[in-house]
Amino acid sequence: MEREAMEFDAVVVGGGPAGLAAAIRLKQLAAANNQEISVCLIEKGAEIGAHILSGAVMDPRALDELLPDWKTTGAPLNAPVSEDRFLILSETGATQVPNALLPGCFHNEGNYVISLGNLCRWLGEQAEALGVEIYPGFAGSEVLFDENGAVKGVATGDMGRLHDGSEGPNFQPGMELHGKYTFFAEGCRGHLGKQLIAHFALDRDADPQTYGIGLKELWEIDPAKHQSGLVIHSGGWPMQPDTYGGGFLYHLENNQIAIGFVVGLGYENPHLSPYEEFQRFKTHPEIRKFLEGGKRVAYGARALTAGGLQSLPKTTFPGGVLIGDDAGFLNAARIKGSHCAIKTGALAAEACFEALAGNRQRDELVAYPEAFRQSWLYEELHRARNFKPWMSKGLWLGSLMFGIDQLLLRGKAPWTLRHTTPDHAKLKPAADCPKIVYPKPDGVITFDRLSSVFLSSTNHEEDQPCHLTLKDAAVPITVNLATYDAPEQRYCPAGVYEILNDENGAPRLQINAQNCVHCKTCDIKDPTQNIEWVVPQGGEGPTYPNM
Repeated sequence: MEREAMEFDAVVVGGGPAGLAAAIRLKQLAAANNQEISVCLIEKGAEIGAHILSGAVMDPRALDELLPDWKTTGAPLNAPVSEDRFLILSETGATQVPNALLPGCFHNEGNYVISLGNLCRWLGEQAEALGVEIYPGFAGSEVLFDENGAVKGVATGDMGRLHDGSEGPNFQPGMELHGKYTFFAEGCRGHLGKQLIAHFALDRDADPQTYGIGLKELWEIDPAKHQSGLVIHSGGWPMQPDTYGGGFLYHLENNQIAIGFVVGLGYENPHLSPYEEFQRFKTHPEIRKFLEGGKRVAYGARALTAGGLQSLPKTTFPGGVLIGDDAGFLNAARIKGSHCAIKTGALAAEACFEALAGNRQRDELVAYPEAFRQSWLYEELHRARNFKPWMSKGLWLGSLMFGIDQLLLRGKAPWTLRHTTPDHAKLKPAADCPKIVYPKPDGVITFDRLSSVFLSSTNHEEDQPCHLTLKDAAVPITVNLATYDAPEQRYCPAGVYEILNDENGAPRLQINAQNCVHCKTCDIKDPTQNIEWVVPQGGEGPTYPNM
C-alpha cells in the first residue's frame, strides 16, 4: 500500500509526560542554539491527556528543571501535600504507622497531589507554543526500518477498516512519519516498545519486568471531610499478606479525591479480581468515611511497571530510544513515575540534540543512558531497587526487610535482589487455590464493572478489526478455562472477556473490545501470552477528564 510520508528531525510516539518532555526539551535546545529542529508528536488518544491515568502525587524536581517558571505560567499543581498517613488495615481496623518509622520514599513533603492528565494538557500547550507539531487521534501502529535495519520512524494506523480487515467506505490509509530519531513514549507495555524490545533483544541483560494494575476513581466528597493535600496510603486488607497490593486516597483541590488500588500482577491465585479488591477496599471504615455522602465522577485503570533498575532494558537502538514507562522508569517504592518520565524524556532529548547538531542520524544515542547513569534519577532508583523483590516475599517480611534496607542501610545495601519469573508465569492452577467470594456492589460505595466503564467514556467503533488479538483461538478454552478458570474474566478491569456457551452448550470466549480502557493487563497477565493488545483506530478508547 502506498502511504503518504512526512519527514521530521524527531518523531515522538506518545503524548504522556515523557514524550511531551522530550519534545519540549528538543525545542528549548534548538531555540537556545538558534537552530531549526522539526519535532512531531503523535498521541493515540482523541486529545492530549485523554488516555492519561495516574494516582498521582508528583515530585516536581524534573519539572523544575524542564520548565523552571511553571508556577507562574499556570501549571496545574494546586494541592501541595499537607499531610502523610500510612495505614496498615485489618478487615475492620487500622493502625497508622508513625511517620518517623516510614522510609523516606513514603514522605511527600514538597510534592503535589495532581491530575496527570491535566498536567499533560498543560505540557502540550507549552510544547505547541515552542513549535512542536502535535497530532492527537493518531496511533503509532508499526515501526518502520531503513535499509540498514535502523528505525526510521513509525506508521500510523489505518482508519475505516471493517471487522474483517477489508477497506470500508470511509477508509483512509495510515501515514508514515520519518525521523532522524524516534522517541517511543507509549507508557507501560507500549505496543511498539514491546516489539522493539523483542526485535533488538533489548532485555537480554535485564530481569523480567514486573507489573501492577492500578485502578482509580475520582470522587466529589462532602467539603467537611475534605483536606486539600492529604495523602493516605495503605497496606494489608483486603489483600492476603502473601499478595502485593495497596490502596491510596489523595485529596485534590475543589473537594475532589482520587481513590485507587494497586495489585501486583505477580499474584498466584487465578480467582483474584483486582477490580473487586478495589471495591472491597472502599468499604473499610477508615476509607468509607470519606466517601459517604459523596459522588463518584470518573473511573479508569492502567498497568504500571514496577521492576526497577533490575528490569530496565537497554534504552537505545539504531534510530531511536525508549523513554518513560515504555522502558520501565518508575519508582515503585515511591508510587511515582511522572518525574522519572519527564527526566528521561529530557535526557534523551539532550542526547538527540547533540547528535542532530553534529549532523548525525539513526545511530544509537549512547549519550542518553550514560547521562541517566550520572543523574539523580539513577541514584533514586538504585536506592529503591530492592523494594519490589522484598515485597514479593510477603507484606510482613517484605516491610521489615525493606525498612532495614532504607532506614539502616540508606538504600546502599551491598546486594541487589533479582526478579526471576515473569508475572504471567506465576499463576497457579485454579484447583490448587481457594476461591474468593466477593460481595455484590451496593451502587453507593461499590459498583459493577459496566457502570464503571461508562464513567470512563470509553468508545470504540464496533465494526473494525478487534484490537485484542489471539495467537491461538483455542487456547482460552483448552488452557485458560481448563487450567486457570479463565482468569481474563477477572483480571480485566472493564469486563472485556466473558466465557459464554454456544448453541451446543460448548464454552467460548467472547471479547467485548468496545469496553477496553487500554490498561494492557491482558497483554501482561495472560498465562500463555496468547493475548496481544494492538492499537485500535486512533482517537478511540477512554476519554478521561482529569485523571
